[in-house]
Amino acid sequence: MSAEPSDAPERQRDAERTRAEILDVATGEFADRGYDGARVDEIAARTRTTKRMIYYYFGSKEGLYVAVLERAYQGIRALEQQLDVDHLDPARAMRALAELTFDHHESHPAFIRLVSIENIHHARHLRTSPILSGLAAPAVDVLAGILERGRAAGLFRDDVDALDVHMMISAFCVFRTANQHTFQVIFDRDLLDPARRGHYRRMLGDLVLEYLTAHVGRA
Repeated sequence: MSAEPSDAPERQRDAERTRAEILDVATGEFADRGYDGARVDEIAARTRTTKRMIYYYFGSKEGLYVAVLERAYQGIRALEQQLDVDHLDPARAMRALAELTFDHHESHPAFIRLVSIENIHHARHLRTSPILSGLAAPAVDVLAGILERGRAAGLFRDDVDALDVHMMISAFCVFRTANQHTFQVIFDRDLLDPARRGHYRRMLGDLVLEYLTAHVGRA
């Protein structure tokens, strides 16, 4: 006897929950052990599913890893798109975007590890993502809009593009999380010390704005 049509939405919700659970556990496994060290058997054992079901959803270990990367990038991109900066002046809007990245990277260390791991692999897996083009546009679009308003107001220099600023913000935020252990051992300073958090958060905004406003209005 076939299932009633009303069962379909619940089955869909179950599938979505299962898929999300697999991605949650796989994110930790890949972030902790890397692509080569991660084991699908371990991911299956820590979820309410089987290795066969994981392959049903994601096709392969690489397919699962790419899905983990996609979701990690989509998380920060969604936050960037949701950031309401149109009512802010360009300088405050730029600082807000930098602070959002700072907060996200601090609270998502697995994202930093995943990005580092994929760079070790020369982005070989990420290149296969069918949504690769959509992983960049949101960040660039938000930054480009703020830069355009800042230039129109005569506040920002005109020889900087959105990717320059994205790189600057990412470099600071990624370094602070990715290098926290070696930095502390060498320099005896905890980059994630809560007492210094406000200082580093302001420091990032100051760095970006000082660069964007340098030489503006000078002959």
